[in-house]
Formats: sequence, structure tokens, C-alpha cells
Amino acid sequence: MRASDAALGAAGFAVFILLGEAVPRLGLVDEDHFPPAGRIAGALGREVSDTAFWSALGDTLTGWALGLAIAVSAGVVAGVVISVVPYLREATASTIEFLRPIPSVALIPLAVLLYGTELRSVLLLVVYASFWQVLIQVLYGVRDVDPVAEETARSYGLGAWARVRHVLWPTALPYVMTGVRLAAAVALILAVTAELVIGAPGLGARIAVAQTSQAVPEMYALIVVTGVLGLLINVGARAVERRALAWHQSVRGEVAV
Repeated sequence: MRASDAALGAAGFAVFILLGEAVPRLGLVDEDHFPPAGRIAGALGREVSDTAFWSALGDTLTGWALGLAIAVSAGVVAGVVISVVPYLREATASTIEFLRPIPSVALIPLAVLLYGTELRSVLLLVVYASFWQVLIQVLYGVRDVDPVAEETARSYGLGAWARVRHVLWPTALPYVMTGVRLAAAVALILAVTAELVIGAPGLGARIAVAQTSQAVPEMYALIVVTGVLGLLINVGARAVERRALAWHQSVRGEVAV
């Protein structure tokens, strides 16, 4: 990222904070419903000094990380197997298109029936939502493999595993990294949503408690924390993507710019 872009981003964020402070102070909105940024910052400081906050943050990150790891592993394996096994892609296409649009939040009643408010309920929703992000990208990536390169590998006597490693995987990797980046954001959204609705331990549950107890500044402070987490996850995912694809033309061009 160029210095000018970072400066513009910081300036935009500063303007956003100033608006958050000025709008309630000027009476444009009720301070009881939307407190000034200063009060939210004070509530955030109190939250950070509370050990229960860090425990909730750990619960949220645990559900996010485990769910994302399971979803990425399953999505990559399933995508490669479906793509390389003859006729399997055609046989599973209708099933994938049926299951993929189902909103993960629609599975909340099922998760509660199966696991109650345990971590496994969060994992069920996170894995289901994130899995499709990875699987679809892998399928598109494998479809993009150059048929000439595939036939050349066959003519040189490369086995199925060697073709996957040297031909299919390098072509599909940019798509895989895009799927991982999308899945990382979706996993956080579903982890917090599951905690908020189900009551599983985590930041979402603390947001729900703050809302029901009319602790409005604390509620906004916790929402800010989830936003910061999302930002950090996106930045981290992009950094991993650039490192994994340092050899790829798109990343080399981005770095050169």
C-alpha cells in the first residue's frame, strides 16, 4: 500500500470519528441511542480492562479459526476431487447449486437442537457458510487450467498426483486464496451472528447482554471491536495472499505499482 493511500485512509477514518462525535452533540440523533464517539471510546477502555472481555474475544477467535480451518481444508479437498474425478462434477452440480444458496442463519434452529449453545453450534454455521466460498473458487480455478498444459503433462507421463501438483494447483491457487480471503470474512460474520442469536460464549453474546441491559456505549464499543477484527482479518488475509502468490503476475504487478 502506498503512503498516500494510507494517509487518505487515515484521514477518512478521522473524519468518520469526528462525525460520530459531532452528530449526537448537535442533537441530530438521540445520545441515548447513539452516544458520541468519546463515550464509546471510554466504554471501550472499560471493556479492554475487563478479563471477561478477553475471554469472550478468545471464544470468538476460537470459533472463527477452527471453523475457517475446517472449511478451507474440506473445500479444497472436495473441489479438487470433484474436478479431477470423471463425471463427478456433473453429478454434483445440481446438489451444490441447491445447497449453496441456503442462508447459514437458517440452520440456527438445527444447530441449537443438535448442540445447544456449545462451540459446535458456532462451528456448524461457520463451516457451512465458509465452505462454499472455498469450494466454488476451487471449482472455477480448476476449470481455468490450460488444456494444452494438461495434455502436455499427460504426454510426458505424469501421473494424476503429479498433474495436480504441477499443473492444476498452480493454476487454481489464486482462486483458492480468493476463496480463503472471502471465507475468512464470512467466518467472522457467522461466528458473531451465532453468538448473538444462540447465546454461545463470545463477543456476540456480550453485545446481546449489553443491548438487553441498556448499556448502549458498551454495545457500540463491542461492535467497534468486531469491526476492527474484520479489518485485521482482511489485512492479514491479503498479506498471506500476496506472500503465497508472490510468483503470480497479478501480485508482481501490484507490488510494482
